[in-house]
Amino acid sequence: MEVLRKRHQALISNISMSFQRRAIKTLPWNQRLLGIKGSRGVGKTTLLLQYIKKHYGNSTEALYVTLDDIYFYENRLIDLADTFAAKGGKHLFIDEVHKYENWANEIKNIYDYHPDLKIVFTGSSLLEIISSKADLSRRAIVYNLPGLSFREFLVFRHNINFETIEFKEIIANHTQIALQISETAKPLQYFDEYLKVGYFPFYEGDKEIHYHRLQEITNMIIEIELPLLRRTGIANIPKVKQLLYIISRSVPFKPNISSLAQKTKISRNSLLEYFHHLNDANIINAVRKNVHGVSLLQKPEKVYLENTNFAYALSQESPDKGSLRETFFLNQLSAQHKVTYPEKGDFLIDEKYLFEVGGKTKTQKQIAGVENSFVAADDIAFGVENTIPLWMFGFLY
Repeated sequence: MEVLRKRHQALISNISMSFQRRAIKTLPWNQRLLGIKGSRGVGKTTLLLQYIKKHYGNSTEALYVTLDDIYFYENRLIDLADTFAAKGGKHLFIDEVHKYENWANEIKNIYDYHPDLKIVFTGSSLLEIISSKADLSRRAIVYNLPGLSFREFLVFRHNINFETIEFKEIIANHTQIALQISETAKPLQYFDEYLKVGYFPFYEGDKEIHYHRLQEITNMIIEIELPLLRRTGIANIPKVKQLLYIISRSVPFKPNISSLAQKTKISRNSLLEYFHHLNDANIINAVRKNVHGVSLLQKPEKVYLENTNFAYALSQESPDKGSLRETFFLNQLSAQHKVTYPEKGDFLIDEKYLFEVGGKTKTQKQIAGVENSFVAADDIAFGVENTIPLWMFGFLY
């Protein structure tokens, strides 16, 4: 355990506190068992280390470990937890749980045997908490950590600080809010940069290197995490990649399952399964008519890439502007709200608010006469009445 303590201390001493995600304040860290899921690169490890440094410093009451550490090749997690608790440990932070074969059962045992020990674990967005053998759903509160919002990007990249804005507050007071924000900064000045490189907190100034890294992330998810966590056969990986390639070439993609099955030589059920897995992996964002009782074999009505940075990294050509706008809106709203596919318009939020997404000349013709209908318009600094600046939906978290 001492070698892990030394690694913990080295990581804590070197972690920067200059930028902290909103989640460091809002997550229920005092729960006995907290899970944080998220795709590669969104900052799960940084979040844990910053929280420990902020609240525990050099105290031995907290311990950070990552389960891809070679220590766990010959040592069990539950034995470590027993020793940690016996020495007065209070808060165990476990990173990369999906890389440890028996993680769910051992965490369940740790939870049951040590009622005074708080546990936080992180893992792939593909983790299946409910269907795991131990079924931690009755014990764990699980959150999904998205990439940076447009608001967080402004803080992280440009040191421009704004508070979050509630969705209903945007609906009710967007004109006044936009005017207040414009007194500090001009969001449109930075919006295009965010769409290209702002979602992941590791951009270092070279777009091509950044996009190559995003391509590597998607490849690792498909080649390693899908077989490990969803039992996707290795022989089927090229088919999953083929499907993603087709989606990336034509987003927003409206799946014709019969035609797609014929074109790819993939069975209907397998196609729907791949859509489901890619969506859970946070590579695509599938919109359905109903968010209740979504099944593995339910066809999505419309499919987007999960974020606009992926659109630039995975597309062979410059992404379509209209597609980028819709991808951004869907990405930022779906982090905290239910988004479904409506009969009219582009998106239905929380089964109540209808949105059409477009440029600054977008009218309300397609949603005219519909109660609680709005236009999210790009390229405008502020809106009036039911026309709201698109960028403002990047301030939700």
